[in-house]
Amino acid sequence: MSALSLGFSPCPNDTFAFAALVRGLIPGAPTFAERLEDIETLNHLAMNEKLDVAKVSFHALAHLRNTYCLLHAGGALGRGCGPLVVAREEVEPADLHARKIAAPGKLTTAVLLLRLFDPRMGELVLMPFHRIMDAIRAGEVDAGLIIHESRFTYPHYGLKQVMDLGHWWEEETGHPIPLGGIVARRALGAELIGAVNRGLRASVEYARAYPERVMDYVAAHAQELDPQVMQAHIDLYVNEHTLDYGPSGEVAIADLLARAAWAGVAPQSELPLFATA
Repeated sequence: MSALSLGFSPCPNDTFAFAALVRGLIPGAPTFAERLEDIETLNHLAMNEKLDVAKVSFHALAHLRNTYCLLHAGGALGRGCGPLVVAREEVEPADLHARKIAAPGKLTTAVLLLRLFDPRMGELVLMPFHRIMDAIRAGEVDAGLIIHESRFTYPHYGLKQVMDLGHWWEEETGHPIPLGGIVARRALGAELIGAVNRGLRASVEYARAYPERVMDYVAAHAQELDPQVMQAHIDLYVNEHTLDYGPSGEVAIADLLARAAWAGVAPQSELPLFATA
């Protein structure tokens, strides 16, 4: 069988989770040809069915359910790990709808959360996530939605936190915040999808057991090379939900997708979210 196309981000939590799998260290797992891209590029690649398996935003997943199903392993879901809104000056969250805000992509979960927080939100200035803090500092925008490593480094840019959208979600719903998940094309079939999920879970378990064997792969792709920042990123985003969302995670995902549909931000779907146990 030819290698499956696999897309994920260069962020430490993804490279940490996938390192053993793409290096062929998981016996019996399918073979993959990896492609590392920022999350919004991955969202659009999946929208065009260019990848067999991909990390996507949960916002994007709402638009992908006809062709992709969600895997149980590999996702980013937890508490205290949501996207932040930051700015140069003090801004009240209630006033954000009237500000020029940079965002890391139309289909990111960060944008979905911002629109759920305030339906008055207008057009956002879209740019790669790694450009946002420089754009705020330079005065190109009034504020920005930051994700990934930026959560740990924004104070170095002289920026202030306006709000934590993950905290807002947790207070609003009581659920952990679903950020992104691993999806597989439904056309692959349940047997192969199940093998991918088992291989990915084993890859996460391998990385947690032998982190010293995968950190070179993480460092080779990280935007922020400070070892402490990389480790903080992994510690925050790789948790028990990365092995399996579990009941609380599945409820959180279903609630996010339902709220997105109710708000008219994403379509509804009657298809099962997962295609494999």
